[in-house]
Amino acid sequence: MGEIVAKQTSSPLLRCLIVDDEPIAIKGVVNFINQLDFLEVADTCTSAMKATEILKAKDIDLMFLDINMPMLSGLEFLQSLDKSPLTILTTAYSEHALEGFRLNVVDYLMKPLEFQRFFQAANKALSIFQSRLILQNSKEGADSDMYIRQGDTFQRIICEDILFVEGMQNYLKLHFKEKAFIIHQTMISLEEMLPKDSFFRIHQSYLINTHKIDAISGGRVFIDGKQLPISRHRKEALLKAVVYIKLISK
Repeated sequence: MGEIVAKQTSSPLLRCLIVDDEPIAIKGVVNFINQLDFLEVADTCTSAMKATEILKAKDIDLMFLDINMPMLSGLEFLQSLDKSPLTILTTAYSEHALEGFRLNVVDYLMKPLEFQRFFQAANKALSIFQSRLILQNSKEGADSDMYIRQGDTFQRIICEDILFVEGMQNYLKLHFKEKAFIIHQTMISLEEMLPKDSFFRIHQSYLINTHKIDAISGGRVFIDGKQLPISRHRKEALLKAVVYIKLISK
């Protein structure tokens, strides 16, 4: 399994917000965070309403969010946010797991929390955070490359060489001319960071490099011999984007 990794060897420090209506549960998460040198507690609170204020006032990288809270549940709170930080759900009930992953949460931890699972979830969040940093640097023009971890090897790739991206639950498959890599990244975050003049979301599960399109026919895009479906409500916008790209490239 691969991942995008930052070029720097030092790990960033993720600023954490803990949201839980049980003070003892907050204390437990704080204790686990203090065991990891790449996490720090930025704030804690016992309600979604207070969490909203904190997110407006502070830069939060990772949120530990309890689902079962009074007034406004964790899932309802998460759905209300236009842009949420990386989120790890914590709960004593498992029935909301599927809905949580539909909201692109990093992980889902069952109470009482175990440090091993907490450590796994925190490292997953760190990996996603690092990938966002390197992709953001690429978008800002410093470099158009990134590094993919493949076991013990770091493989350099060029963003513009990506043909299309395929969504696979919590992972993405980056398709190239003669190879493919799988990374842990959400489609939404990758779409935000790649250049808008090159990449276009044609479907919930597909993000394409418009410069690599061979043909558009019916409800399909053809890239390097592959047929990819276009969502009905995205087809008109895709055609406009492709025409615009052709005009500015002349």
